[in-house]
This record gives sequence, C-alpha cells and structure tokens, in this order.
Amino acid sequence: GKGLFNGTQTKLKYVPEQDTDFIFCTIGEEQGFRGSAVILLLYLALILRLIVLAERQRSAFGRVYGYSVMSICFFHLLINIGMVLGLTPVIGIPLPFFSYGGSALLGFTVLLFIFLKIDAMRSRRL
Repeated sequence: GKGLFNGTQTKLKYVPEQDTDFIFCTIGEEQGFRGSAVILLLYLALILRLIVLAERQRSAFGRVYGYSVMSICFFHLLINIGMVLGLTPVIGIPLPFFSYGGSALLGFTVLLFIFLKIDAMRSRRL
C-alpha cells in the first residue's frame, strides 16, 4: 500500500463515495494486500463464529436467526467487495461495520446484539 492517507486515487477524488460504498477500495490502496487480507480474515472469523453460535442454539428460532444474521453479513460483504472489484453493479450496499453511515451501522449492531442476547439466554438455561 501507499501508506495511511497517502492513496493517490482516493486523495485526488478518483474513487467516488470512498468513505461509504468504496471503503474497501480505500483500505486496499492505502494498506495494500496485508491490510485487505486482515479485513477479510476478520470478516471470516466473524462469519465462522456466527455459524458456531448458530449451531449451538437449542431452539429453532435461535438457529434460524443466527444463520440469518450470518447470511446478511456475508452477502453485504460479498456484494460490497464485488462492487469494489467491478464484478457486481454499484448498488450502495455498505460494508458491515466499516462503511460510514449511521443507519447501516445501527442495523448491523442491533442484529448482532439481539443474536448475542439469544445466545446468552441459551447459556443461562443450561
């Protein structure tokens, strides 16, 4: 990468919406392969953890809700990175927990915390 805040494409405004829809492009340009790989590994860890938590649920509702949260995060990630790479059309899907925008961040946080509360209730019943 070119270093933090040294990206030419983002500094010269060649990348539209670089703090919202194309935040992964900015991370990739400034932090390089390592930065992009770290972000993708963090998302992989989150998705795998959500799968493990969903499998541990005793109720059908908890399991379905867990897989739903995981699916929403996965497809948002897949579509956003596809937009950055030019594989999918630009439709304004935010990168979960990274893109600037209050409603998306709030929505992902509420989804995740509801699932964590469901998992905590499962642990308490054991």
